[in-house]
Amino acid sequence: MGGWQPLPDDLPPEVRHFVEQLRLLKDRTGLSLVALGARTAYSKSSWHRYLNAGQPPPRQAVAALCRIAGLADTEAERFTVRWEMAVQAWPRPATVPATPGGAAEERGDGGPAGEEYEDDPTLPWWDTPPEESARGRGGWLLWTAVLLLLLTVLVGVVGTVAFG
Repeated sequence: MGGWQPLPDDLPPEVRHFVEQLRLLKDRTGLSLVALGARTAYSKSSWHRYLNAGQPPPRQAVAALCRIAGLADTEAERFTVRWEMAVQAWPRPATVPATPGGAAEERGDGGPAGEEYEDDPTLPWWDTPPEESARGRGGWLLWTAVLLLLLTVLVGVVGTVAFG
């Protein structure tokens, strides 16, 4: 793993093994972090965090990397098992209590202190369950369909009356 930053010494073995395997899989694709971000809908900085053990990747990010790397189904399933073991062992960020004024302090990256890792911060559109993706545009599509149907009926009635 030539150009990779060394992983922290205090990482649990499950996390270390998973991140090392994730790095090998990323290297197998031959993609840069920018290209990997474009192909997976997870940003370059997100992949940087995942591949340097700063944050566990969401399951969908791992699945996307497995797809891009061309892993067979059984290999991808093994990767998912490694991911599950690593996420369970992943060190959680230290929680910082709220200040006396009630506001939480911020972490170094601008987020609130004590914020836990999100299990799934983002889902690419192709991995979004149908009930979630249709929710926003379903109403618009229904109204458009009804309007087009009424317009068709109206044109038919006017045509029948005018030329009938």
